[in-house]
Amino acid sequence: MESVALDNSQVTGSQRATPDADRAVASRTHGFDNARLRKDFADQGAFLYLDDFLAPEVTAQLVASARGLLDEVNRNYLPGHKQGGSVSRHTIDRLAPFIAELYRSKELIGWLEQLSGDQLMVSPADDPHAYALYYYTRPGDHIGWHYDTSYYDGRRYTLLLGVIDESTCRLDYELHTRDDSKPDLPGSVQIPPGGLVFFDGDKLRHRISPMGENEMRVSLTFEYVTDSNMRPWKRFISNMKDAIAYFGFRQVFRQLMRRSGDAA
Repeated sequence: MESVALDNSQVTGSQRATPDADRAVASRTHGFDNARLRKDFADQGAFLYLDDFLAPEVTAQLVASARGLLDEVNRNYLPGHKQGGSVSRHTIDRLAPFIAELYRSKELIGWLEQLSGDQLMVSPADDPHAYALYYYTRPGDHIGWHYDTSYYDGRRYTLLLGVIDESTCRLDYELHTRDDSKPDLPGSVQIPPGGLVFFDGDKLRHRISPMGENEMRVSLTFEYVTDSNMRPWKRFISNMKDAIAYFGFRQVFRQLMRRSGDAA
C-alpha cells in the first residue's frame, strides 16, 4: 500500500483538491474479484477484511479530516468497557463534508450490496452513528468486547475504514458466535490507513485492544441499514447510549431538538 504522509503541512484541506468519491471508489472496486469476496463474506459469517481498499487520495483526504477535527473530539470513559473519543456525523456534516459524500457514494453502496446480498439504505439523518470518527489518543484507550447491536427493525451493517494507525491497537474478533452450526473462530487484524472491515453488526463479536504510550489511532465507521424504522422505545435507548458512551448529551439531544423545531 502507498504510504500516506501525516505531517500537517501535507494534510491541510486547502492544499488538496477534494476527490470525487464515486470515481475513487469505482477505481478500486471495479478491479476486485467481487464473486470471490462475496463468497469470503458469506463463509466468514458476514465478515470481510481488506488491508488495501481506499484509493490513496481518499485516504489522504480522510487523514486531513481526522486531524482537522481533533479539537471537536468528545471523550468518554466507561469503566470496564471503553475509553476514547468520537466525532459524530453532525459535526462531520459541518466541518468535513467529504466524509458524508463518501458515505453516500452510490458506487460504494452498490459494491457493499453485492457483498451482503441486501439492499442497503443510509441511516436516518438523526442517527449520529451513521458516520463517525473514533479516536484512540491516550494510553489505555480501547473498547471492550461487544456487538454493533441494531436498534432498527432490519439489519445494520458496519463498514470500518482505517484512517490513522500509529499504534499497536488491534481489532480482535470472533466469527460465528451466533451460529450454532459452526465453531467460534477468533481472529485479529491491525487495520492500516485505507484498510476496510465490513460486517453485520449483530453477528460479529469484537473489540479494540488498549492503546500504548505515545500512540494514535483513528478509524471511520459507516452504518447502513436494511430498514430505517426504529421503535420509539428503542430510539430512546439508542439516544441515551450515544449520549453517554460516545458523543455527549449536547451533541445528541441538541440535534434532536433542532430537527423537531424544523419539523414544527
